[in-house]
Amino acid sequence: MVGHQMIGDRSAQSGIASRPVAAWDAPCVPESPVPRLVAVDLDGTFLRTDYTYDSQRFERLLEYMEHVGCCFAAATGNTYLQVQEIFGELFHRIACVADNGAQVMDGDEAVFVVDIPTEVYRSALEVFRADESIQIAVCALGATYCERGRESDAFLERTRACSPRLELVDDLARIDDRVLKFSLTVPGEGTEEAMRSLSKKLVGQFEVTTSGYGAIDVIYPGCHKAAGIERLARRRGIPLSACVAFGDGGNDIEMLRLCGMSYAMANAPERVRRAAKAVCPSNDEDGVLQVLDRLFPR
Repeated sequence: MVGHQMIGDRSAQSGIASRPVAAWDAPCVPESPVPRLVAVDLDGTFLRTDYTYDSQRFERLLEYMEHVGCCFAAATGNTYLQVQEIFGELFHRIACVADNGAQVMDGDEAVFVVDIPTEVYRSALEVFRADESIQIAVCALGATYCERGRESDAFLERTRACSPRLELVDDLARIDDRVLKFSLTVPGEGTEEAMRSLSKKLVGQFEVTTSGYGAIDVIYPGCHKAAGIERLARRRGIPLSACVAFGDGGNDIEMLRLCGMSYAMANAPERVRRAAKAVCPSNDEDGVLQVLDRLFPR
């Protein structure tokens, strides 16, 4: 594929080195003539920095995608309940790979929900509790849980902002809910070091991923976004060559590599851009919708 600099690419102006990647307006199309599944990360990708999106433009696109038989899937580290809030009435018309693949929904029907053994969950919890710099939230089917008195007010406020149901409990080891993943926060400058340390301590039990800025997700093996997209595609009988992915974070890399066509956002870091087959305009420029308008001309 011939490499092009993306029109308006701010990375060139800022001096960020980058391997050639195909521009979004170059002849970059999925291997399938018509995409049959579009998987889109939310924060930093589909959503603008202020967490809004052009709902009217998206609804028109979604209607046409449904008409041609293409599934739109939100693939996110966010909870299923949060995705429901973001899309409102449109939610039941899309698929959802939530909690980084721990829960996969096709409309209102569950495709997959992870089942983490209690002893494995509690063992990991003790690892996190031993480090006071780690702030802990447990994402489960019914709610997101934090321990009363352990976490900072700022962390609880951030967690509440992205978790429609936050419950404070006395002991995370004794919550009565189906756990999907751990959502941790560490000091931002120590993100990579914390990831390396936790990966060693949890080897064989959990996988560690990050979307950056001190946010770390600890997920059960095989429960990343790419696995969720594979499950969804298999259910619908869609070849991966007919799938398109968009992302901006480290937890999108497997998904970007998996799909027949993939776009990293212009605001994505270099390692994410390298994983994608093309670069599209940033989230604040509605880059996803710009590309979808090209892929689904009406």
